[in-house]
Amino acid sequence: MVEPVTPEPPRPVRRTLLNQSWLDVAFVHWAVDPEAVGGLLPRGVRPDVYEGATYVGLIAFRMHRVGWFGLPGVPYFGNFPETNVRLYSVDELGRRGVVFRSFEASRLLPVLIARLGFQLPYMWAEMSVRQRGDVIDYAARRRRPRPAGSGGAHARISIRIGERIAEPSGLDDFLTARWGLHGDWYGRSLYLPNVHPRWRLHRAELLHLDENLITAAGLPRPAAPPNSVLFSPGVPVRFGAPI
Repeated sequence: MVEPVTPEPPRPVRRTLLNQSWLDVAFVHWAVDPEAVGGLLPRGVRPDVYEGATYVGLIAFRMHRVGWFGLPGVPYFGNFPETNVRLYSVDELGRRGVVFRSFEASRLLPVLIARLGFQLPYMWAEMSVRQRGDVIDYAARRRRPRPAGSGGAHARISIRIGERIAEPSGLDDFLTARWGLHGDWYGRSLYLPNVHPRWRLHRAELLHLDENLITAAGLPRPAAPPNSVLFSPGVPVRFGAPI
């Protein structure tokens, strides 16, 4: 049985492994056929679907004050822009989550820790986040490792923040209220739970998009405009130990 989609965490995190905040978050999503992504998920995990479709997400934001075991976040190394490509997943126990195909981050030390410690696909990139009134520009250009046969993976995203959503739709919650990470950890299945307050979501208008991170992550290039564009000022987040 698959757990319901809930805007608040379905399970507590009693011991904090990792704490951080996600700020100025842009969510850009495309609907895809589940069969197109099933082979890109870890063992024991299948695509999660909403009304027959699963989704590819391009998520850009600022990581703020990353810290360990509930301690105060690191001022410099814990603050950096990030852009990730993610898929939506459910495991054999019915736990919903996300599978990350790539992360771009501008601090080399967190990239190395995530790659070596958790085998997460972090990439070192040159990045920026700039806001002008209600418009936010996100830019990323990968430094290392570069995808084979590519001149460089990159993304430039510009959105205009719209009105706050008083009552998020079922799809809004499906795309944002994800309470765990599915992955492989040195040959073992990994589920890393997280908790945070309910998202404050806004509609957003996509003003500009130039990217190849999705294809660099092994996914088909989107053939149409995104099905959903959302923004949130952000949330504080805690991750628990793998379960």
